[in-house]
Amino acid sequence: MPEPVAAAAYYVTMEAVANSEKHAGAGLVTVTLTTGDNRVEVTVCDDGVGGALAVPGGGLHGLRERVEACGGTLRLSSAHGRGTAVRAVLPLGAA
Repeated sequence: MPEPVAAAAYYVTMEAVANSEKHAGAGLVTVTLTTGDNRVEVTVCDDGVGGALAVPGGGLHGLRERVEACGGTLRLSSAHGRGTAVRAVLPLGAA
């Protein structure tokens, strides 16, 4: 795996898990890492309070920028009362 992709996957995982611990009041956090079709996908989901936002200057916004710099995408789903899911898809061909 290219180093920038590995680093982005690591930071997505660590930031999302840390946010679950600090802000979500989650009882359960799951981390899934899959590869295929020349890409790696990292998904972190929690059962917390939801309401997370990727605001400029915030950690989730920084993650989005890091993922996009590798040619990937980051999606955030965080409806109030329904937990949060952070999903990053990164191309393995990224330099």
